[in-house]
Parts: sequence; structure tokens; C-alpha cells
Amino acid sequence: MTVTIDGKALFDEHQLTIDIGSFSRNPIERKFPGLDGVLSIDLGRGSRKIRQTGTLRAKSRTQMNERINAISGFMDGETHTLETKTGDTLANLRMDSFEVGKERTDGIGMIVDYEIVYTKLA
Repeated sequence: MTVTIDGKALFDEHQLTIDIGSFSRNPIERKFPGLDGVLSIDLGRGSRKIRQTGTLRAKSRTQMNERINAISGFMDGETHTLETKTGDTLANLRMDSFEVGKERTDGIGMIVDYEIVYTKLA
């Protein structure tokens, strides 16, 4: 099974990792005159961050730009579904950042490191 976003296999499996952060709580705490301590209202479970890192491979600069542009298209403010190679489905993800890093070449073509940060909204 391959890693897909909204059913599209845009990522190479080589060196791909997905780190799922924990949920956070969203409390509101208020102090009032005459009240010892604080009033705490729990607004429930909040979002959590998911970080994906890996490498992209392409035979030419043009192909690499096409891959980068295709992935960047998911930073549209909409929610997406990421399916991992183990078959887990992570739904309601908003892609917050997509950063490409170190670029290098090998006998086949170009290799670029990347990092994507998602927010799981629900």
C-alpha cells in the first residue's frame, strides 16, 4: 500500500515518516472577584499536528517542479484525507505548510527533502 492524499500517490515511500502528535484540550480559565481560584470551562478536545517528512525524486528539474506544484496545491485551506502505507486513514487534515529542503542529485536524477505539517481538525 502507498501513501496517498485524497487518493493521489504523490509521495515517494523512501525515507517517508509520519509523526502524529497528541490532541490538546481547549480550556478557558477566568478569574472573578470574590472567587478563590479560577473558573475553568473545558471546550473539549482540540486539534493536533501531524508532521510528514521524506524525499521526492524526479528525473529532471521540470518533473520536480511539477511534483512540488501538485503537492502545494493541497495548501488550499480545505480538508484532505491522508492514507498511510499501513492502511491507516487520517481524515479532516488541513495542510498548513509544505517546505522543500536540501536538494541533491544522483545517477537517476534529482532528490529533494521535504516536510509537510498538517492540522487534524476533528
